[in-house]
Amino acid sequence: MKITVFTILLLLHLNVIAQKTINGKVIDHQGMPVMGANVYLEGTYDGTATNESGIFSFLTEETGIQTLVISSISYETYTKSSDIATFKNFTVKLRDDVNTLDAVTVNAGSFKAGDNAKVTALKPLDIVTTAGALGDVMGALQTLPGTSTVAEDGRLFVRGGDAEETQIFVDGMRVFTPYAPSANNIPTRGRLSPFLFKGITFSTGGYSAEYGQALSSVLLLSSIDEPLEEKTELSLMTVGLGVGNTQKWKANSLSINASYMNLEPYQKLFPGNNIWHKPIETLGGEAVYRYKFKNDGLLKVYGAFSTLSFDLTQEDINEPLGVRFALENRNLYINTSYKDFLDNDWSIQTGASFSNDQSTLKFSDADVTDVEHSAHFKLVLNKYFSSRYKLNFGAEYFITNFEENYTSATTESNDYGFDNNLLSSFIETDIFFSKNLATKIGFRGEYSQLLEEFNVSPRISLAYKSGANAQFSLAYGQFFQNPKNDYLKFEADLSAENTTHLIANYQYVKNKQIFRAEVYYKDYNNLVKYETPVALPTSTYANTGGGFAKGLDIFWRDNNTVKNTEYWVSYSYLDTERDYKNYPTAATPNFAATHNASLVLKHWVENWKSQIGLSYNFATGRSYTNPNTDAFLAEKTKNYTALNANWAYLISPQKILYFSVSNVLGTKNINGYQYADQANSAGTFDRRALTPITDSFFFVGLFWTISDNKKDNQLDNL
Repeated sequence: MKITVFTILLLLHLNVIAQKTINGKVIDHQGMPVMGANVYLEGTYDGTATNESGIFSFLTEETGIQTLVISSISYETYTKSSDIATFKNFTVKLRDDVNTLDAVTVNAGSFKAGDNAKVTALKPLDIVTTAGALGDVMGALQTLPGTSTVAEDGRLFVRGGDAEETQIFVDGMRVFTPYAPSANNIPTRGRLSPFLFKGITFSTGGYSAEYGQALSSVLLLSSIDEPLEEKTELSLMTVGLGVGNTQKWKANSLSINASYMNLEPYQKLFPGNNIWHKPIETLGGEAVYRYKFKNDGLLKVYGAFSTLSFDLTQEDINEPLGVRFALENRNLYINTSYKDFLDNDWSIQTGASFSNDQSTLKFSDADVTDVEHSAHFKLVLNKYFSSRYKLNFGAEYFITNFEENYTSATTESNDYGFDNNLLSSFIETDIFFSKNLATKIGFRGEYSQLLEEFNVSPRISLAYKSGANAQFSLAYGQFFQNPKNDYLKFEADLSAENTTHLIANYQYVKNKQIFRAEVYYKDYNNLVKYETPVALPTSTYANTGGGFAKGLDIFWRDNNTVKNTEYWVSYSYLDTERDYKNYPTAATPNFAATHNASLVLKHWVENWKSQIGLSYNFATGRSYTNPNTDAFLAEKTKNYTALNANWAYLISPQKILYFSVSNVLGTKNINGYQYADQANSAGTFDRRALTPITDSFFFVGLFWTISDNKKDNQLDNL
């Protein structure tokens, strides 16, 4: 018995001698103890957790070289490989994890939405549930600060820039003709279906070096990677109908949509100052094919085809019988993208897009045919060195072929056009010094074969998190864009137009509430000027123009204060002048309003199974030239106001009845004035208000979804 007890004690003594103690202390970057951190030897069960003082201690029988791991939420995981004897009485300082939700984001000039956005100012679903937007991507974005209300146009005008200064990309690939063509004072709509996208990044300035050829803004749209279920969708509207179907298989899926719209009912109710010979009629279809490879690579192919036609006579003060205008348009767009993760923390994104757009216009005694072929090829590589340092670089190639044929009864047939190949490359890095301080630095180079010039654009953004819910951001960048097709088809001996952006941003986010305030300054150079009333083949073109834009944007969104209610308020102050086109002097362009404001409200009424929405848009008067005075663009129109309403009623889990009315009060907004070419007997020029285009538009739609998933509920979408 004594021998047995002695043997047991001896073995225990030898075991204690064989075990070694690992101990130390874990602190954060401010020297404060980290409680509850997991400390263990990799590949073993030996370990413990730190106490309230950040101290840890445990025994192990391991010997030789081992790897110690220390991990804690909101901190980067610490690892060290060394001899086991060195893990005694040492202090480890953990670094903040910059990937946490409370980490700083580099966001000056950008609004993000989607699953990957840490802060969402606008959700993809807002596109179809915002009163007045009528399911148009551009209509919803015009409720954000930085945009100007140009109701008779319908496109995005951002921070003193005209619509051509904003470029749109889908899955990183350029959309060359994102808008359907239209006539004077009849607003256009975007071609892209809002149901295709899971994420939106709207950069009102200071955007990434990955994107170019945009002086003011870029809109980045990310399409859905994989549909949630198989379903069939039917939509019946007062002005058209649509049908869609989605099929899923093991590794791939296919979505097909088709739509038809005829605005004859609306145009008979609200003809304006137009005589419609043929209503606006559109027919379109789109398809999205997705294939997911075993190595997590994802291929997406998107194709869309649409036709549009109309014929009308528009009132003109100088033409007693009016001006006849007819248009037929055919558009084909194909977008292919592929992304994949490679070895050693590399990833790749590549793609190609192609567009063919053909328009035939007839006005007065002239026939014009425009044909544009465009293509975009892109390759991007990303290297993830650590959560604190990422590198992004790539190259892209743009091809544009534009041809125009002009024929009239008084002149011979004339052909105009140009070919332009543009090669671009960029490099950009994200550096996170801590979860409170980060920067993005990039450079972009572009060479235009047509202009025969090379330009380099530096970009830099800096963000500092000043508190648990607040941060400040700064951004600087230079941006270049080739002159528009209307100039290049007549004159290729031009340089790229350019602008410089300076932006300061403050953001506060807490409890589903977002507040943003941003000031900016833009300096324009090399803008194109000509001396004729409009751009003509005989005009003299030169890059002698310039200008500036400065202002303040404020945004507030609240999804928390009132139950079942969300709302946002936007306000923009804009001070801008430019000397371009045929301007005799620098002036505020007629698309820019000094003050723009929007209020959007959505409320869910449980007893009615309904969502009620309201939006109100306000803009101060825009400038116009009165020929009865000597001043240029010195007069102002009256203020613009529009109250919009919608109602979405949930008939059943798979059926929604949707009502929408734009400009409920029927306000006769004035977008400008047209003057007589000749003075009257009193020596003054008569004028006529341009056609108000914001008359009430009553829209009724019934949306019916047939899903293979019985739990599918349209209430979740609302």
